[in-house]
Amino acid sequence: MPSEVDPKRWVKRLAAVLVGVAVVYLLALVAGAFFPRWWAQRVADQVNGDITSGVLWGLFYGFVFTIVPLLVVVQLRRRFFSWTWRGILLLVAVVLAAPNWFTLSIVVGAGSAAHAGERILDVDAPGFRVASAIGAVGAVALVVILTVTGALAHRRRRQVRDLKGQLHERDERPGTGA
Repeated sequence: MPSEVDPKRWVKRLAAVLVGVAVVYLLALVAGAFFPRWWAQRVADQVNGDITSGVLWGLFYGFVFTIVPLLVVVQLRRRFFSWTWRGILLLVAVVLAAPNWFTLSIVVGAGSAAHAGERILDVDAPGFRVASAIGAVGAVALVVILTVTGALAHRRRRQVRDLKGQLHERDERPGTGA
């Protein structure tokens, strides 16, 4: 027997979803106004206007905060993780990449905080943005190489195991062997 739809329950769910969307939107607005300027100031404090420091810190942040989250994401393909744990690991990877998200919000952002962040990085952290991008690209390339190499090695191990099994079967058959 089909269950009846309770209109009050449906309206409450719709209202909850709309409130949730509004809260997320407001948080995104606040984050967009705060984090680019804040992050640029943190980087500027570390670099202190030195181009060598800007490049080194950029390479560090770009590489480390790309490779670690990507290695976490690569683990999601393992079958022993439930879907709940895969979701948690994905969330952890997104959080671990926060410095890159902050830098990206400065580079592609259109708001006044992003423009202020660009000016701060131009003056007090020269070379940071480009070096961060180079570090991130290098990390992505390394993860791709490691993942492809690991998959090929796994395939080869499976092929060797299968061939050893076939060889063992052939040696066990009567009338064959040495």
